[in-house]
Parts: sequence; structure tokens; C-alpha cells
Amino acid sequence: MDSLAWEVIGVIDTEGDGADWSFPAEPGAVRAARAAVRDRLREWGLDSLADITALLVSELVTNSLRHATGPIGVRLVRPADLGDVLLVEVSDPLPDPPRERVAHPEDESGRGLQLVAHSSRRWGTRPGRNTGKTVWFELAVPD
Repeated sequence: MDSLAWEVIGVIDTEGDGADWSFPAEPGAVRAARAAVRDRLREWGLDSLADITALLVSELVTNSLRHATGPIGVRLVRPADLGDVLLVEVSDPLPDPPRERVAHPEDESGRGLQLVAHSSRRWGTRPGRNTGKTVWFELAVPD
């Protein structure tokens, strides 16, 4: 992660059950977000979730890059009261919620939210604390 540190605006960790990153709205954010997520899941012993989590984070960060101009937040949470769930959130300053659309076979984009919807236990959006929005999804943590 050291080689990607210049792309990360800030990292806040909480008692081993959560991690937050903020990335600039630049193309390198996707790669940096994937690396940060993979590293944290490896530290937590959740390597089995690394591929799908990194893929879904990539899709949501890419959506944010296409439509928003401010920092992109990525957050991983392992809720203490729900030991079998990994909560993943991607936030950006654009208030408009993403829209799931049907992509045609020849389309080169438009499948990100479908991928999130079909790969996660649950997913949704909510308004940001002060501005923007958060897209979240839950993955089941294997026993």
C-alpha cells in the first residue's frame, strides 16, 4: 500500500472492526480503493471475501468517478452484533442516488449496480450526513 499512499487522502481506523478511506476523484482511486480493501480484509482474516468485495467496490468507485467531482469515501464495517456480515459503503458528494439500468449485450458499461444487487445479501442507498450519498452493500462472512 505504500506505493499508493499518495492517492489516499486519509484513513481512520476504529477498534479493529471498521476502516474508512477517502480518495480523490481521480482515476487512480479505483486501484487504490481495491488495494486498501484487499489489505484490510487480509488483516481481518477475510481473504475469502477479498475478490468479490474489491470487485464491487471498484464498480461503485467507478460510478462515483463518472458522476461526482469530490472525494470518494470507502468504509468497511464488521458490526459487533452481526458477526456474519461485512458492511461496505461507498460515498460521494453527488446527492442523486444511482439508478440500476438494464445493459444490453453490446453496452460497455451499466452493469455495476446489477452486479452489486446480485452479489450481495442486501444493498441500498442513503443520503450522506451533510451532503452527497452513500451506496452500501452487505456480504455474508463465511464460517
